[in-house]
Amino acid sequence: MKTKFKKRQLRTRSKLLKLRPRLTVYKSNKAIYVQIIDDKKGCTLASERGKDAKEVGIKIAEKAKLKKIKLVVFDKGGYQYHGKIKAVAEGAREGGLEF
Repeated sequence: MKTKFKKRQLRTRSKLLKLRPRLTVYKSNKAIYVQIIDDKKGCTLASERGKDAKEVGIKIAEKAKLKKIKLVVFDKGGYQYHGKIKAVAEGAREGGLEF
């Protein structure tokens, strides 16, 4: 229950900040999925998946550059900011995205 509340709370905060697209992260047992979502339009602008978290972050930053997206809100989706989630964020920063 606590996790569901935390996820909803994070989504609500990011929806209030509709000035920027949202970089969401989902972690499965086999891969990491990352999307850049525009909440104003309700569509996915770019997505990427892979096993190496840092590479996924760098690739999503490259795709964002092609679409001229520089500023995003990082939505970690209730996950703690360490390990693979942190590696995705560092990779995206390396690639040129700003949170």
